[in-house]
Amino acid sequence: MRGELSESGGGRFARPTYDVPADDWVAAVEEAKKEGYDYFDWLSAVDELPGGFMVVVHLWSIAQKKGVLIRAEIPRSAPAIASIVGIYPGAAWHERETHEMFGIGFPENQNLKPLLLPEEFEGHPLRKEFVLASRVAKPWPGAKEPGESEHTVSKRAPMRPPGVPDPNEWPK
Repeated sequence: MRGELSESGGGRFARPTYDVPADDWVAAVEEAKKEGYDYFDWLSAVDELPGGFMVVVHLWSIAQKKGVLIRAEIPRSAPAIASIVGIYPGAAWHERETHEMFGIGFPENQNLKPLLLPEEFEGHPLRKEFVLASRVAKPWPGAKEPGESEHTVSKRAPMRPPGVPDPNEWPK
């Protein structure tokens, strides 16, 4: 199979991992299917700040009882990669979720409507720069550091992520 070969972590569950250029993404997935990886397992992404995203697909060979990971890096400035739905139709749902959660486009996939979030939701919650405003508006229920609890005085003032206004300034 084409691409740079490494092995994922995971001890006895380790998988051969091929890093391919984004332009070779579809060809690498097609080649894996020809080599017997006949079962599509999952597709997602990893936010690799600041460079971009790593799109990852896990395929399985039922006959050989082994899996393979194929990864392609895409830039943050143009987060898009070719769809593999034509090879594995089961990838459609995973591409929709990856589009919704990371903002990665799959130009050939015409059905990228939201799966998990309301239509009016703004942003992509699995991007590292996405601010979880609920952590600012409502205190985190657990201890932040060893020794902190409801019964002790906090050792530090709560911090707001950059760009999040004080909750007292939010419109009601």
